[in-house]
Amino acid sequence: MKINTKRLHENIQRYAQIGNVGEIGVERIALSDEDKAARDLLKSQMLQAGLEVHVDEVGNMIGLRKGKKDVPAVAIGSHLDTVYQGGRYDGALGVLAGLEVIETLDDQSIETEKPIALINFTNEEGVNYAPDMMGSHAFAQLGDLNEILSSLSYDDPTKTVDSELRRIGYKGEMKCGAFGVDSFLELHIEQGPVLELEEIDIGAVEMVQGIFWTRYKITGQANHAGTTPIHLRKDAGYAASEAVKFIGDLSRKEGTKLLTTVGTIAFEPNAINIVPQTATFTVDARCVDAEVLKQSQNEIDEFIEDMVKKHGLRLEREEMVRFDPVQLDVRVAGLIEKEAKNLNLSVKRMPSGAGHDAQMMASICPTAMIFVPSVNGISHNINEYTKDLDVENGANVLLNAALTLTKA
Repeated sequence: MKINTKRLHENIQRYAQIGNVGEIGVERIALSDEDKAARDLLKSQMLQAGLEVHVDEVGNMIGLRKGKKDVPAVAIGSHLDTVYQGGRYDGALGVLAGLEVIETLDDQSIETEKPIALINFTNEEGVNYAPDMMGSHAFAQLGDLNEILSSLSYDDPTKTVDSELRRIGYKGEMKCGAFGVDSFLELHIEQGPVLELEEIDIGAVEMVQGIFWTRYKITGQANHAGTTPIHLRKDAGYAASEAVKFIGDLSRKEGTKLLTTVGTIAFEPNAINIVPQTATFTVDARCVDAEVLKQSQNEIDEFIEDMVKKHGLRLEREEMVRFDPVQLDVRVAGLIEKEAKNLNLSVKRMPSGAGHDAQMMASICPTAMIFVPSVNGISHNINEYTKDLDVENGANVLLNAALTLTKA
């Protein structure tokens, strides 16, 4: 069975106009007015498709297509929010392909044994509220709900997740975790170059690597750039540069599986002729091996602590995110592989380098992901692009895998 390709592409284009930037980019930050507009459109389409629509306490949107049996649903979906200056496929593809699966089943008048649920998770990206993958985190009951709802906006600390959910009208009544799921499938662009370089159509994702986010603030003393001798300076900027070099070198060692990124850095007072008093920076560390990730994080912490002490500075450290590597369901990944081959598509078993809602769902039900190629491996960028044929291939694998799971 195959989806209606014309309808899917038209729907992707329609959503891409909500928060569009550049020629093909999209900026739709979680809980923004643009996010509300996309949610409102999805809700109307869910209702038009005859789905029973629920919204839970953190704004996760769930559209239920009932089956012959009153049992937990086979869930499909992803997220509609984006990063700043992002793309039209990251997240949205999984939601809109999921909607297309349901519309295709309706077109064929197919009544499934088990129900199917389409889910749009809140704040997967985490660019304005922590943690990322927030909606699926809460859905799987993996964190303190009150802490999640009280999370402050990075852009405007007067706003919280709770206040913004209420403002946009998506503070739901359903308790997080109250909706039972049988299994979960997420279609997503790869966001990396592997599938395209190896000329493979489909990735059957069986693992998501671990992610540690940490914020460091080094404090020294602001002073005149021309009159303060080097040996008398308490230069937070210089210390930060030593830390950045060490962190980058860790992931450049031969044979390591570790990835490290210092993605943000800010000096205060941030003036050309003043020795920086503070330097604040973040570290994103990722690895498929939990022990390597933890050991590397300890090495980073020890280096920064010793370096700050050596320079007579002060250090503040904040653990922002701690997600260990997640093994997805081998059986479901195998099903994805089988359905891809049935459609005469090439397929590769692979891990995910990025975090996804699927890694949270894996804690409560059998879960796996379907990857499709990203042109030039570009994502989190307004030039993010996936070819139409690859979009169609992924949606067709999603359709057939979901249909099989409803019979299992």
